[in-house]
Amino acid sequence: MADRKKKVQISVYLDPAIMKMLADFAARREQSQSMIAEAAIASFLSPDAEERREAAIAKRLDSVDRRLTRQERDIGIGVETLAVFVRFWLATTPALPEPAAQAARAKAGERYEAFVAALGRRLAKGPKLRQEISEDIDPIDGVKMPPPAGV
Repeated sequence: MADRKKKVQISVYLDPAIMKMLADFAARREQSQSMIAEAAIASFLSPDAEERREAAIAKRLDSVDRRLTRQERDIGIGVETLAVFVRFWLATTPALPEPAAQAARAKAGERYEAFVAALGRRLAKGPKLRQEISEDIDPIDGVKMPPPAGV
């Protein structure tokens, strides 16, 4: 017991909102406010605090990078899908003579509404096109690539 050093008391001023957060946290953890404040100060002053903050930031940035990569892939799928459809449609749909073109334009609104309804159903219940397209397709020859070794 003689080896135990007596702690030094200090007096600090805290913003009322910070004080409430400290009191709430201490109550939830069933610990004293003094112990929580001491641990927070020790963590703030520790030499590895900067490395821990940097590691946390790096982890968050990696997560953001993965999400952006997925979004880039999904947008690319959408653009390529539209391009393939337009090319196919232009290659297979002959121009209509004027009387037939007028009738087709009249029917276009109805067909468009049916398309939007079908798209809405597909988006609501899935699966999504991006989920149906494998990420293992070789972009050069379109052959499905084998999974990496050990997977």
